[in-house]
Amino acid sequence: MTAVSVRCRSCGAADLELILSLGETPLANALLTAEQRSQPEPRFPLDLVYCPACALVQITETVPPEQLFSHYLYLSSFSDTMLQSAEEVANRLTDRRGLGPGSLVVELASNDGYLLQYYQRRQVPVLGIEPAANVAKVAQERGIPTLVRFFGKEGAGELRAQGKTADIIHANNVLAHVADLNGFVAGIALLLKDTGVAVIEVPHVKALVEHLEFDTIYHEHLCYYSLTALKPLFQRHGLTLVDVERLPIHGGSLRFYASQTGTPSEAVRQLLAEEAAAGVAQFGFYRDFGQKVAGLRGRLRSVLASLKGEGKRLAAYGASAKGSTLLNYFGINGGTLDFVVDRSTVKQGFYTPGTHLPILPPQALLERRPDYVLLLSWNFADEILAQQSAYRQQGGRFIIPIPDVKVV
Repeated sequence: MTAVSVRCRSCGAADLELILSLGETPLANALLTAEQRSQPEPRFPLDLVYCPACALVQITETVPPEQLFSHYLYLSSFSDTMLQSAEEVANRLTDRRGLGPGSLVVELASNDGYLLQYYQRRQVPVLGIEPAANVAKVAQERGIPTLVRFFGKEGAGELRAQGKTADIIHANNVLAHVADLNGFVAGIALLLKDTGVAVIEVPHVKALVEHLEFDTIYHEHLCYYSLTALKPLFQRHGLTLVDVERLPIHGGSLRFYASQTGTPSEAVRQLLAEEAAAGVAQFGFYRDFGQKVAGLRGRLRSVLASLKGEGKRLAAYGASAKGSTLLNYFGINGGTLDFVVDRSTVKQGFYTPGTHLPILPPQALLERRPDYVLLLSWNFADEILAQQSAYRQQGGRFIIPIPDVKVV
């Protein structure tokens, strides 16, 4: 057990315990132009630690959020899975909570309006808050009112002073990105109506550890949550976790509901008990994680080296942040892979950080016909495999690396 001299982002405790060090890596979404490939890339330590006081798993380094999020190259609308999930929850909450023209739904880190559009279609007023100006512009052009700023207690106070309070606050896959956790949750409490509810999605750290999802660890993701760690964070700001759902998205996520009134549901009590039984609040649950990741590294590199030795041509699918972590930590680069494809048009034409693979559109798989494709966006495997049926019918095969190496 190695103690680390930083303080917990949630409770402020010292002496956090090291789970895994991924070394110094480039920023996962810092895609490169052709000219930038010859320039030095900034690299930052990527160490995962555990807080014995509140059970929060987190990284030690905080890269300034302006450097990470002011210009962003991830648009949620490029994922059909994300859109389907967004439409389902928007329609369900609109009906269940009787939302209408007098209501307000706010989304924090609202991206390109992928979620709020479904409330708007039901005549429910919406407001997005999105720090990336380029992404907010996409939402605004689609008619989604969007403020370009980071969210916190100050911003919530300004909106409340303008008479704006929310029936629902969504925060999907943003709580992991927040450096000032307590300021963010205090802002949610301030912006919510007394009868309002915050609906928040986070990847589940229990699934991350059990399924070896180490590639979810990168500098944008400061924290990795269990319900056990979330409960005291929200209680500190007068919010109760009243319900929770488990989602398959991103390898296993939680959608939890927090409000100023109400009592925890059976689902909340059951998941807290399950986490306790698994040992999520004890360091022992995480102790072997690094060793298991090292084993996976050896197995994947061996498979790729064997295929390369047979003269097979290899590429990758998904210029994703998780892909960046996997390629850089496993030491997989242009010596092994010829290129990477991605459906996102805003990424095409760039190069991957650290590994400098060219990012091409998915039709490159049909045009260049690599024998095998390493599926870096494995969390959308079903969607991508269905989209790539023509490539697979030509004999192309995919290698899924997580939770263990599988060829399909």
